[in-house]
Amino acid sequence: MNKTELINAAAKKSGLTIKETEAALGAILEVMEDALVAGDKIQVTGFGVFHVTERAARDGRNPRTGEKLHVEASRNASFAPSSVLKKKLNNKD
Repeated sequence: MNKTELINAAAKKSGLTIKETEAALGAILEVMEDALVAGDKIQVTGFGVFHVTERAARDGRNPRTGEKLHVEASRNASFAPSSVLKKKLNNKD
């Protein structure tokens, strides 16, 4: 499902217009992005938790050439599904 399909499905389910749904989704995604950039965790009960993970700098190798290279430290957004979502995904309602 892409963003347009998500907006259309949410508009149909909520009874809002597509424009209203698009604005709401845009605002939610912007708030989530700001929170993650700030290092905050976002917990949506019954769905899951979005959080930031940190990876330390390390030495690696180019798999094609075998050349050693330095991989910089980085931050990444991660998602951990709730037990409710896991049960639904595995048809264990």
